[in-house]
Amino acid sequence: MLSTTIAAAGNADAGPVIARVETFSKEFLSFVRVVAEDGSEGWGQVAPYHADITAQILHRQIAPWVVGRDANDIAGLVGMIPEREHKFPGSYLRRALAGLETALWDRRGKAEEKSVCELLGGRPGPLRAYASSMRRDIQPEDEAARLIRLRDRFGFDAFKFRVGAECGHDVDEWPGRTEAIVPTVRRLLGAQVDLLVDGNSGFSPKRAINVGHMLEDEGVIHFEEPCLYWELEQTREVTEALSLDVAGGEQDCDLSTWQRIIDLRVVNIVQPDVCYVGGMLRALQVAALAAESGIPCTPHSANLSMVTLFTMHLLRVVDHPGKYLEFSIEGSDYYPWQEKLFVESPYAVDEGKVVVPDRPGWGVDIHPDWFVGSIQQVTTQAGVP
Repeated sequence: MLSTTIAAAGNADAGPVIARVETFSKEFLSFVRVVAEDGSEGWGQVAPYHADITAQILHRQIAPWVVGRDANDIAGLVGMIPEREHKFPGSYLRRALAGLETALWDRRGKAEEKSVCELLGGRPGPLRAYASSMRRDIQPEDEAARLIRLRDRFGFDAFKFRVGAECGHDVDEWPGRTEAIVPTVRRLLGAQVDLLVDGNSGFSPKRAINVGHMLEDEGVIHFEEPCLYWELEQTREVTEALSLDVAGGEQDCDLSTWQRIIDLRVVNIVQPDVCYVGGMLRALQVAALAAESGIPCTPHSANLSMVTLFTMHLLRVVDHPGKYLEFSIEGSDYYPWQEKLFVESPYAVDEGKVVVPDRPGWGVDIHPDWFVGSIQQVTTQAGVP
């Protein structure tokens, strides 16, 4: 699928050249607008968190390479920019690249009156979602209670919650929390739902394996990022010791690292993040490499900015998708910066499913109120206002 997708993107009819790259930034979020010389435009988003810094990188190290170039040559631009900026192989460049790439897909989709997933060879339609908790500051009974409310209101039949502590080195969020929350959630939600847990790099291999056996006893089917994610051998040790699926990769943005993760079978499920890895095509490349090895792709999408929408389109394209879409259950009380992002939310949940819209591009409009207080930056061709 990936080679076909890139070929289709690269062999598209020549389009108008890119005239302007604009960002509208706040600390946590930055939207990107690409405007072509014919007036067509598209919207994307850099990765959340320190997004205002990422926007500066976009204008300094990415936009100058693309203004004046063919707006339809998305694959060519995505391949060229990391080479032009080869001295900067890290996360911020990929986070910024995702903003440009996703805006280019939206522009092309609107120009061709197709959704992004159709441009990439898929079709709009429904996706099963799992309700994903981001909290550790919550008692086990309270976590189970809010998951039950979501099950009863929206029909979710799969849930993910947190164990350990983020990069915790075997120190739990508070003593005994992991051993308490797992059986509590299972008992209160019942045997009929799928349970997933996220360790956020919290454990040593020995501790992760012990926790993993407890998870297996409770019927948990997905153990995410059990060890320090950059220590691939630690995670592989856990994967080899357990019968449940070990998942990971959300932080990884280097494709050679992804190749190692897959070749070494570090995990049973790959979790690229569209915004962290550098956009749709790079996420599709990870998914395709994994599919060749029989490894499913359940991408990371941990908030309700555009990243979940990107992921929805992605899952309607990949050859070997995982069982679900990650769908954050945290609202503006937890993520205040999620307030008023879209004119009409694309995230309606019914019977535990969301639907990829068939509108052109991403199928959403940024809410005008969001731009109040944002910082606008613009890169144009020389001599173009």
